[in-house]
Amino acid sequence: MHIVAIGGSDAGISAALRARELDPSVDVTVVVADAYPNYSICGIPYFFSGEVTPWQSLAHRTAADLEATGMRLRLDTLATDIDVEGHRLHLRGPDGALSHLDYDALVVGTGALPSHAGIEGLGALGPADGVHVIHSMGDTFALDDDLNARSPRSAIIIGAGYVGLEMAEAFTARGMQVTQLQRGPEVLSTLDAELGSLVRDELIAHGVIVRTSTVVRGIEKSGTELTVHALTDGEERAYTADLVLAVVGVRPNTELLQRAGASLGSGSAVAVDASMRTGLPDVFAAGDGVVTHHRLLGETYLPLGTTAHKQGRVAGENALGGTARFAGSVGTQVVKVFDLVASRTGLRHHEAAAAGYAPSTTQSVADDHKRYYPGAQPIALRITGDENTGLLLGAQLVGRLGTETAKRVDTYATALFAGLSVEQVSDLDLSYTPPLGSPWDAVQLATQAWSRQQHSSGVHA
Repeated sequence: MHIVAIGGSDAGISAALRARELDPSVDVTVVVADAYPNYSICGIPYFFSGEVTPWQSLAHRTAADLEATGMRLRLDTLATDIDVEGHRLHLRGPDGALSHLDYDALVVGTGALPSHAGIEGLGALGPADGVHVIHSMGDTFALDDDLNARSPRSAIIIGAGYVGLEMAEAFTARGMQVTQLQRGPEVLSTLDAELGSLVRDELIAHGVIVRTSTVVRGIEKSGTELTVHALTDGEERAYTADLVLAVVGVRPNTELLQRAGASLGSGSAVAVDASMRTGLPDVFAAGDGVVTHHRLLGETYLPLGTTAHKQGRVAGENALGGTARFAGSVGTQVVKVFDLVASRTGLRHHEAAAAGYAPSTTQSVADDHKRYYPGAQPIALRITGDENTGLLLGAQLVGRLGTETAKRVDTYATALFAGLSVEQVSDLDLSYTPPLGSPWDAVQLATQAWSRQQHSSGVHA
């Protein structure tokens, strides 16, 4: 049996590893568009901050490690077409030569592409002009070369999502003056504004200039200077810097599967079922190019590395004839911004309302450990639950680095996965010692605050 996986990132490599793990006799080939299989794209900001060096350290596994598992790698090779009926994948190699691979099962993990968000000039200007995106190792090398060659003193980052915030920290660590432009009313739009404002304060405290409610219209270059034209609070503004980095989201890379006849679903991503089947015979797909099953929302598009790993594992097992199913996401995310950690899982208030729930949201503050033990730090928490059923719907947390905010959000993620009520979180047997926690952990104090609000308002879930 021959399984072919397209894509050298999370989904494709996970599928290949799972297939080889379950059946060491199966023939597995991975087609990779560049020469860098299994590199951590999520780790790129920490290469630029100088915390991770050299760049080769970003490899989860080297090419030799992957080949030692028994898989074959076809590097610098582009998959151009799928012959569904003939079970054949057409390829273009690094020298431009055309070839093909016959397969018994195909796993497509082509991922996503950077979005240009309608910004004029973003497609025309590139690394040679000092305008960058950061989505691949090629983008990484281009930005690194530019930083080393020109030593730019200032940068504009368009977008204040996870990568944009991480790159603001990285550029600041290099001594650059950073201006961050965000379309929405607050940075990190995956959090409610009440918590996003804490992240903005952290950026400002470290010298980042933050401009929210800013819609970028275009980028132009004049001499060595780059100008970003935008509307800030409805007024026309021009921002100038030596370098521009655009991190305004991604769009699913579906062209290959669309040409083969696959259907699209939420977010214009490829539609797959829980087995990661595309509906095309013996063709599976996983990762940032496909829809996501959300345990509270149903089908959505939520590209996350953790999800891609899980989906790829399911696809690899089922390519062998297995019956694995993707159990679904609850949208758990976390980011470190200087000395602050922000995390979320599940649904925010407006998301829950749009999904048909009857949400109620409570914000509270709890210490990360007993206050009498030195070094206690507050964590701000927002809990969303259903007024009618008491079901836990979501949680958001912001705390200082060291407050274990990332792991505490995982407790909520587990509770969401299990379908617990808000009040059942208090029944969880969580660890306690004064230097690290409290008899009622911050996680539980926040859900208890939600329950008190319900009772005080006369709502009894």
